[in-house]
Amino acid sequence: MTALPDARVNKNLEGSGVRARIQKFGGYLAGMIMPNIGAFIAWGLITALFIETGWLPNATLAGLVGPMLYFLLPILIGHTGGRMVHGHRGAVVGAIATAGVIIGGITEFATLSGTPMFLGAMIMGPAAAYLLRLFDRAVEGKVRAGFEMVVDNFSLGIIGMILAIVGTLGVGPVVAAIVAVLSAGVNALVAAGLLPLASIFVEPGKVLFLNNAINHGIFTPLAAIDVETAGKSILYMVESNPGAGLGLLTAFMLFGPKSLRASTSGAIVIHFLGGIHEIYFPYILMRPVMILATIAGSMSGLFVATTLGAGLAGPPSPGSILAYLAVTPPGGHLPMLATVLTAAVVSFLVASVLLKFGRGAEDDVVEEQVHAIESMESGSAVLGSDVTKLVIACDAGMGSSVMVAGQMRKRLAPYGVEVVHTPVDQIPVDAQVVLTHEGLAKRAEAKAAGALVVPFSSYLGDPAFDRVELAIREGRLLTAAGIGEAAPSAVAQPAAGVTATATLTRPKKKLAPGILPASNVRMGLASVAKEDAIRQAGDVLVASGAADPAYIDGMLLREHQTSTFLGQGVAIPHGTNESRTHIRSAALGFLQFPDGVDWDGHTVNVVIPIASNSDEHVSILAALASVLADKERSQRLRTARTPDEVISLLTPTEE
Repeated sequence: MTALPDARVNKNLEGSGVRARIQKFGGYLAGMIMPNIGAFIAWGLITALFIETGWLPNATLAGLVGPMLYFLLPILIGHTGGRMVHGHRGAVVGAIATAGVIIGGITEFATLSGTPMFLGAMIMGPAAAYLLRLFDRAVEGKVRAGFEMVVDNFSLGIIGMILAIVGTLGVGPVVAAIVAVLSAGVNALVAAGLLPLASIFVEPGKVLFLNNAINHGIFTPLAAIDVETAGKSILYMVESNPGAGLGLLTAFMLFGPKSLRASTSGAIVIHFLGGIHEIYFPYILMRPVMILATIAGSMSGLFVATTLGAGLAGPPSPGSILAYLAVTPPGGHLPMLATVLTAAVVSFLVASVLLKFGRGAEDDVVEEQVHAIESMESGSAVLGSDVTKLVIACDAGMGSSVMVAGQMRKRLAPYGVEVVHTPVDQIPVDAQVVLTHEGLAKRAEAKAAGALVVPFSSYLGDPAFDRVELAIREGRLLTAAGIGEAAPSAVAQPAAGVTATATLTRPKKKLAPGILPASNVRMGLASVAKEDAIRQAGDVLVASGAADPAYIDGMLLREHQTSTFLGQGVAIPHGTNESRTHIRSAALGFLQFPDGVDWDGHTVNVVIPIASNSDEHVSILAALASVLADKERSQRLRTARTPDEVISLLTPTEE
């Protein structure tokens, strides 16, 4: 069975490596653009419809184009960048500072001309928020009671004023000069017909999950400047063209390994119509030489686009053919379709040649089986039927590992597999398989050299849990990112004296009465930054008398050490082991954010803060795990309307 590599191994890289640093920086740039893509699309549609050469020319409505380009979009970017650094206060000061660079980039107010300050907003928004955060930390705990609001408001206002002036007189003109140089360079490439060469760098960057950073962090701001003058820009098509991915996937569907062909048609729909380009990255990661197909396809498409004068009026986000059709200006559909079709055909032809038109496809399976055997011999794989002990490791061994252990213990009990939870630095020497969060995988590998480490990303319902169970149940070869075929007579049988319903005779862990009072339930809260959500959650515990205010600092510190996101829209912030000295009694809180909170790239709708000592901590987490692992209950928690309904949903029932 040919398995695609787990693409998440290459996404959200940690450490000090060059790829990890570039990915984090690019992700940060994209993080300022992506939440505001809707505004970019609105501006692009207004431009395509109402400018003089648009579908429905209207001088009055066309008056929206300039103000949105010069003021609305940069301020949104600066606001978002500031919020990422320092919550709401950072967002406000980021917007103020961005206003300064906007003015510094305008050369003629009467005609509203100059340089749109997207790059300036990406600089000033986060920088202003960072400076404000430094000030807030410097005065924290030193302001007299009753003067907090005065200090907060005036510090933000004064710092914002100073940075707005700096932006107007200093940063704005400098950024305008830099953007002028970049724009001139890109225009020179386009004029010389050399823009297709950009694909040599863009396509490999996409596969390393820098696609959003490349598109929205680099090309989208530059393309917006082109649209202002020409009504369209080819730069919107450099990274987002879905043709190259379509050609690659079509080649795999016809000529790839036979075990992959059936599922590739679904990937084509998701990629070409849904615009989710990440769906084809694993196909390239499985066979890196296939990157040549997408490079050739993208280059060919850009050559045709340059020749025919193709371009889009706004960012096609996501990069689907439907989005392309929506933001193509009048008279541009044939050149656009020719660009996409050319990329698809060339990519398909090159990929088909690389796949030998299907000849030797079965050799891939043989090669994989050989690789699997070599992996088993080197200790990087294990036969599921041989597994008798599974270790769940987390940072402290008392938090997230308890929840995962509860889920896996129930699933593996019929096969006699012992499931234990430990700190990642104390993995027992007899561990055969270690399940741990992907952020802790390297530490686990260093501590358990003889064990197979299987990383996961979500604490609830992660695919890695299913792979481990399937490998043990069917006696398959288990690796860190996949499973192989079953060995002869290796299918696991229920352990002696253990039946498939053995665990059903045990009651689930129960939450102690009163641990979640109705007064600790907060419904329908407005979306905030993650740090603000954690502070609100801590305030609930403090207001109930369960913890001292200092416990909130421990909750924030814990979040810096390891994320408390569980999956299924739920996070359970709690303090570090050291901060438990600030706990007075065991308690839970419940905060519902219907529109979601950005939790390190995940959307969280339910925040459940926990205050407990070490013994209570285990039982509380086990009880929560038994409830939150139920997808239906987790979904109902997001839409619950009363505290009584929440408490009922969070109360485990006997099995």
